[in-house]
Parts: sequence; C-alpha cells; structure tokens
Amino acid sequence: MSHKRIPKRKAAIAVGGVAALGAAAFLLPMANASQDNASGATATAPKTLKSASDASDLSAQLQDLLGQAFAGSYYDSGKQQLVVNVINGDNNIVVQAEKAGAVVRQVQNSNSELAAVASTLKTKATIPGTAWAVDPKTNKVVVTADSTVTGTKWDTLESTVQRLGSDMATLKKSSGTFKPLVSGGDAIFSQVADGTVRCSLGFNVTASDGSPAFLTAGHCGVAAKDWSDSETGEPIATVDQATFPGEGDFSLVKYNDPATQAPSEVNVGNGQTVAINQAVDATVGETVFRMGSTTGLHDGQVTGLDATVNFQSETDPNGVDTVTGLIQTNVCAEAGDSGGSLFTQDGGAVGMTSGGSGDCTSGGETFFQPVTTALQATGATLGDAGAGAGDAGATADPSATAGDENGAGDQAGGDQIGGAADPSATAGDQSGTGDETGTGDETGTGDETGTGDQSGTGDQSGTGVNDGSSVDDGSSSH
Repeated sequence: MSHKRIPKRKAAIAVGGVAALGAAAFLLPMANASQDNASGATATAPKTLKSASDASDLSAQLQDLLGQAFAGSYYDSGKQQLVVNVINGDNNIVVQAEKAGAVVRQVQNSNSELAAVASTLKTKATIPGTAWAVDPKTNKVVVTADSTVTGTKWDTLESTVQRLGSDMATLKKSSGTFKPLVSGGDAIFSQVADGTVRCSLGFNVTASDGSPAFLTAGHCGVAAKDWSDSETGEPIATVDQATFPGEGDFSLVKYNDPATQAPSEVNVGNGQTVAINQAVDATVGETVFRMGSTTGLHDGQVTGLDATVNFQSETDPNGVDTVTGLIQTNVCAEAGDSGGSLFTQDGGAVGMTSGGSGDCTSGGETFFQPVTTALQATGATLGDAGAGAGDAGATADPSATAGDENGAGDQAGGDQIGGAADPSATAGDQSGTGDETGTGDETGTGDETGTGDQSGTGDQSGTGVNDGSSVDDGSSSH
C-alpha cells in the first residue's frame, strides 16, 4: 500500500467539509448582551472579531486580566464580538475589559460557584444518559437527560437540580440516547473476537518521537489495538495511547510504516484541499463544522465547555462510563459519525466526535474531544510540518455551498490530497465527483466501505460509508 493513501484519507477527515462552510445559516447568540459599565460612562466600542479564534485569544487575555471577576465568555457571531461575563466587577474592571475590546455583562454566578454545581451533580446525579456543562450565555449549568432517564432516575436528577436552584442550574430533556457514535469520517477498521469494529480517523499528527500518527476517539482505541484502512485489509496503524472513559475520549494511533506521509490538510472533493493550520480551543457561541461518514457535513454552534457526559457502560449493564472535559454543541450527528473532525471556517482543528444523542432530522446534542487537550496529553503535534505540502492546492472557499452534504461522505475514501480548490464549487459537486472514492482508490479495495460509489451518489440516504460497513447492522462492537 502506497504511503500516500493513508494521509489522503486522514486529511479528508481532518476538514472534510470546509467547502460547505457557508451552507448553513449562522445562529445568532444573544445579540443584545451588551450592557453599560458600572459608572454609566460611554463604553469603548467593542472590537470586531472576524473569527472565533480571535475571540478565544481575547477571552484568554481577559481571564488573566480579570482574575476571579471573570465568569466566562462567549462569541456573538452575529455581531462578531466577544461577550465577557463579570462577577462583582467594579468600574475599573469593567473599563479594562471594555478597553480590551469586549462587551461586558454583569452576572450573578462566579466560575467557582458553577464548578461547585457541577461537583454536586457528579456526586448526586452520575446517572447513565445525563450530561452537564456551563452555559455562559445563561450563566448557569445546563443539565441534559436523554430518553433513557426515566422513573426514579429522572426523579433523582430532577430533585437534585431543583435543590441547586433555578438561578444556578436548569434541566432539559433530549429525545435521543447518549452514546459513543462509532464510525464516521474516514473509516478505519479492526477485527476483534466478536466482529468488526469501525471508527474514523481524526486529525493527522506527528508523535513525540517524530513518527506519523493520527488522533481518533478514545473509545475506538480501547476497543481494538490494530487498525486497517479497509475492512479486510492488513493493519496499517497501532494504538499507542488511549483514554476512555475518564478525562477525555482520545487515542493516538501510530502508522506502522514510518515513511507514511501525513500532511495537515484535507480533501474536500473535486481535487480541492484545505490546510489545517492550527489546533484551537473552542469558544461558546462560535460556529463550527463537523464531518462524518454517516451524515456528511453539518454545522452549528458550541454551546458549552468542559462538559461531563455519563454514557451507559457497554460492559456493565449497571455501570456508567463518565467522560469529562468535552465540548458540547448543537451540531447533529448519528451513529457512524464518531471520530469525525470538528473544525472552524479558517482551518482550525477543534475536536473529534465523541458521542451524542438525537439525529440529523430532529437535532440533538453532540460532544467532542478537544484537540488541544488530546495533543497536550499525548505529546503529539498537529500535522507533519509540511510533509506532502507540494501536493496541496489552494484553500477551499468557505462560501461554497454544501449541496448534498453526505455526498462528501467518501471523502472517507476520497484519495486526493492535491489539486487547487475552486472557490465557486459547491459541496454538492464535491459529492458528485463521486469517484474520488472509486477512481484510483489506492487501497485496492475499490470503495473502502464496500459500496462502490458512495460519494458519486451524493445522496445522504446512499452513504456508502454507513451501508458498506453495516455500522448500524452490527459490524461495530460498540
């Protein structure tokens, strides 16, 4: 197998849907969050921040500047401004924050108080099917229960939230079921005793020893050690580190061939490539994009940080697999999307799909492992400092439309990393190019997922990635 085959797939996952970034309407978070400062003086005009990365940088500066007065922040994508929450802020603190370029909002609950709420929930309400995260827009902890939380479990959860107080926590119900979303993005496979495990590549990285590797979901790494790029192929990568459950959901998987090129770029169809230029922290309120093999490209907003999710244990019917430190979003996802990339419009790697509830018809909640945390924990660095860059084309225009999002699906099998991006191309066309999967699929397996021309169909109902691997029909051990 050519050493270029793998990186193309990996690159495809890393930012598989950038060409569709302009497709979905941006949700506007709390457009009127600005308040006058404590003195009544005219506020300094807030900065216009063209990207959520700029907002994240400003938020980090203000957190250092404000200290204990800092009570979270979020990005108002409609006004392109950072809104910073201040607790017991005197006039001097407010003025400093405004001079820095933020919109200042006085709130009631401090970060430490909200952390205490989360601690109480951990002690009193670690129930399978529950999740919680701080929402800086409401300055409360939002607790979510999936459809399995009923009867005495619901009563326990509800009474716990009520005791915390409506000014500190809120409770909502999700129609789906929280579960790790195995598969998705660019498919990888492992044969285990009871069948085939299927997951997806995340972002290309370089391991601390200089070897090529990739990040994927931790629940994949603990399920199997050796991974192939086709369902019946020989292993091409081996798990080096894996965390799940616990403080994250991430794995570092090293390629067996040290000559494997692993460029930090992605195939977005039609020979277009997009560079992943940095790992970035998520900011509440920013628009993010997720690529997965089952449902293709979807976008939404970050709704919470440092989220805790309590998955039902798959090995113990009475057990709970608790994962902390996740990003919560309203981006939809379904079974088969796990491990897919969460990224920003300007090529920032944000996260990898961990799990969630709902679907892409009715919506739901989805949780992601932060890339920055995974890199720090594994000692890896994003990309390969330019390996394969000679094949890279121009950056895809984010204003291109999504078209049939799932047609990009065999970006999982799309084996191109070269070619200039056509800014006018739509993702529908990208899906329609089809035989990025079938044409010269260098794995020699035809279509990696076995359905032939998934990407050529460009039809969400015909995503070969899901059908080919029979993810929903028991090919996965998850």
